Amino acid sequence: MKASTPATFVAVSILIVAGLLVAGCTTAQQAPEQTTLTVFTAASLTGAFTDIGKAYEAQNADVKVDLVFDGSQALRTQIEQGASPDIFVSASTKHMQALQDGGFMDNDTVAVFLGNSMALIVPVDNPAGITGLADLAKPGTKIVIGTKDVPFGAYTRQVLDKLAADPAYGEAYREAVMKNVISEETAVSSVVPKLALGEADAAFVYKSDVSKDDLDKVTRIEVPAEYNVMATYPLGILAESSQKAEAESFIAFVRGPDGSAILTEYGFDPIPA
Repeated sequence: MKASTPATFVAVSILIVAGLLVAGCTTAQQAPEQTTLTVFTAASLTGAFTDIGKAYEAQNADVKVDLVFDGSQALRTQIEQGASPDIFVSASTKHMQALQDGGFMDNDTVAVFLGNSMALIVPVDNPAGITGLADLAKPGTKIVIGTKDVPFGAYTRQVLDKLAADPAYGEAYREAVMKNVISEETAVSSVVPKLALGEADAAFVYKSDVSKDDLDKVTRIEVPAEYNVMATYPLGILAESSQKAEAESFIAFVRGPDGSAILTEYGFDPIPA
């Protein structure tokens, strides 16, 4: 037994050293800890911000961008009820201002970064024969708009108010259009599918909502400038965010050349920082 003791000792020593070397290599090869950045984003930005998130992750391997899309008013309510994203991107200054007033935002980081405007869309086969705004007042026309609390619904009502103030259309026109509304949606992302499925004849959406992938489903009709409204999009960092440095970096990317190029491709109008 005594003769075998030195050999046993050597063998054990070799195993210990080997174990330490393996452990050292494993530690050295561990990837840096990944940061998750949660961004609450207005539904009208779904396509653009999905691409922006992927582009940012491609340049920042240690960051995961978790995008949550919904109507601005729904996202605001979630934050007020305890949700804790790092960034809020709103399609309306109204909902951002409410969060600022409530102390939820780091106010110094809030800025308007994007513009958008309204458009009328119809199914590509256009069964109702709609060629302009006047046709929306025809009896039996099925129209989809947003609820009054969601930004694209509020902007739609502003367009109709401008039309009603013009004697060429008048109050009777606005009343006839609203009588033809068959659905009021809480998120603009649900509107195009309704037209594509033949459930409606026309809808008011943001001009950016008609993507290149939608061109075989719907046709966009421009709203004349004198009746249109400019939607402004603010974004900012939440006061309780624990990832403020990374959030600042992401916002800089959104407003920089790469982010602006993506937003422009989707039909938005970036506002320089």
